[in-house]
Amino acid sequence: MRILIIEDDADLAEAVVAAFAKNGVACDLARNAGDAEHLVHQLEYRLAILDLGLPDEDGLSLLRRLRQNRISLPIIILTARGDPNSRVRGLRDGADDFLVKPFFFDELHARVDALLRRSPDYSNHVISFGSLTFDTWSKEATVANDRLKLSKRELDLLEPLVRRGGHVVPRSLLEDQLFGIDGDLASNAIEVYVHRLRGKLRKIGQGLDIETIRGVGYMLTVQ
Repeated sequence: MRILIIEDDADLAEAVVAAFAKNGVACDLARNAGDAEHLVHQLEYRLAILDLGLPDEDGLSLLRRLRQNRISLPIIILTARGDPNSRVRGLRDGADDFLVKPFFFDELHARVDALLRRSPDYSNHVISFGSLTFDTWSKEATVANDRLKLSKRELDLLEPLVRRGGHVVPRSLLEDQLFGIDGDLASNAIEVYVHRLRGKLRKIGQGLDIETIRGVGYMLTVQ
């Protein structure tokens, strides 16, 4: 699971990212509305946490634009604006929840979990392709009911491939999903993980494979 933190206060943003990381939740950080909007359109996030006081525009304007563009991503507003009118405007403009600063991280995380449980994806958290089944909540993959022994990176790589089974997943998307937008990775990092995962899938003998589409990305296939 990856979420997007939209916050221009560097100290607060980095503290929230670090706290989520300790709980096994990967985060990307956008410090302004422009970067946030770009990331939302380029990557798959389960949820976004939005500050309203952004340097380039008000967070409510970004929120309204995302909803007008049919972006259904769950969004929690996290702001110092605690007056009732701000809360009402935020919720009416499309926010799913509202939390006022200062806050306890445990409450924020609990709100994230509660919101995800209510999202449409919760009932469809098990995805399949061929004989492979992937539980996006428990992060477990099975083939013909046998559990695959995969590393965290391999599981992170497998999820988007299963979601788009039979279709090409761009290399850039896989890099961002595995390492984040600011991740420091070697030039051949994706190839290394694809090679390992491909070998494990081939070993089980169910016809599952990862095809390399040169210059584009990778595709999970089944014969």
